[in-house]
Amino acid sequence: MAFTRTMRALGVTALTGALALTMAPAASADQTRRDQWALDALQAESVWKISKGKGVTIAVIDTGVNAEHQDLKGNVLKGRDFVDGDDDASPEASDTSLSTNHGTEMASIIAGHGHGVGATDGVMGLAPEAKILPIRWGGGSLANEIRYAVDHGASIISMSLTVSQGYSEDRAAVDYALEHNVLLVAASGNEGTSDQIGYPGKFPGVLTVGGVDKTGTIWSDSNSGPEVLLSAPATDIVSAGWPGNKLRIGTGTSTSTAFTSAAAALIKAKFPNLTPGQIANRLVKTATLPESVKEISLPDKRYGFGIINPLRALTKEIPAGSAYGPLRGTGLNNSSATPSVGSTDSNSVVEDAKDSSKRMLFFASLGVLGLVVIGLIVFLLVKLSRRRKNNNSRPGKPTAHPQYGQQRFPPQQNPYQQPVSPQQQNPYQQSTPPQSQWPPQQ
Repeated sequence: MAFTRTMRALGVTALTGALALTMAPAASADQTRRDQWALDALQAESVWKISKGKGVTIAVIDTGVNAEHQDLKGNVLKGRDFVDGDDDASPEASDTSLSTNHGTEMASIIAGHGHGVGATDGVMGLAPEAKILPIRWGGGSLANEIRYAVDHGASIISMSLTVSQGYSEDRAAVDYALEHNVLLVAASGNEGTSDQIGYPGKFPGVLTVGGVDKTGTIWSDSNSGPEVLLSAPATDIVSAGWPGNKLRIGTGTSTSTAFTSAAAALIKAKFPNLTPGQIANRLVKTATLPESVKEISLPDKRYGFGIINPLRALTKEIPAGSAYGPLRGTGLNNSSATPSVGSTDSNSVVEDAKDSSKRMLFFASLGVLGLVVIGLIVFLLVKLSRRRKNNNSRPGKPTAHPQYGQQRFPPQQNPYQQPVSPQQQNPYQQSTPPQSQWPPQQ
């Protein structure tokens, strides 16, 4: 009998799981694909002609991954279990609870490859040729898990979880990841609250994701706040199960995180030299929204800059931008550290704007000073010219030749004076969405 259960807390922390996890009955291959509505909405078939995420490793910090599931087998690397302390990051064989299944679900949404003839059966992930580095979270601090992912080849770290406390060592681990050119993606949370994003999504530099339903409308339980940068499908998502080869259907911002991590992997595979912020930049600049909210100002606390659109992110001409792009001010902004690959510009968008304002203020002041000096020179020249004219016009003296005596000396232009340009606009601040259509048309 099918059933639905709310995710329970994992230890003393809250795991942002699929709040509604349903055991899926046996279904035909066609039915399973039809149930994977998010792949159609994200134009997966067109996306896969360009990129399938090959060569990219995504670390999934979660409850462990069932590496033997038929829809994942071969795409799961050896990882790390921070509960047992070994390299078998699969769930406990004796634990068949829904929460234990969570990591396998997320891994399949990212890199499931299906099975059977032509891979027409089972779950297909958005980045089916990417590799999963499974990391079983020990609870509490995430610092060791994040650093392990960075040190073992991950380009993207997917964290479909939230905790209430932000540890200083976790913040340092986030900066460590960004220094090493690794993008971190996290869930906004499933409590339906406003301005109460948990960690790690609250940390600067993390790409935080909200959830939408099949219509593109924000899911009612998706947490909102200024930390939300993007949104992605979150409701009735088919995924792989545990134990064995079961399938499940789940709902939550966990799935939004997995889809966004997969989209980032697709971009990384096509543009391997992009930094985390430049990958985020592509996702932000190509995000879309449903017509019902097309007038909202972006970024929005619920949608961020909109719903991910992997096809546009892979095909649109977009300048790379700064190393940290739209990622909120990181702890690296004032340091000399830069990502190991790509741009060496370590300023965030906010810091760029501040620096730009300072430069404009300097040149404006210089321009005003130049105008004062020029005005004084012109005044003195005009006064001197009039005095000479009066002297030359006295009785008994010839009037000066008009070609010389009456010609005004033109003011010299200050070579350092520059026109004061208006305040530069934040490239990520938009009054209207770049595209208002969901699902996008192919």
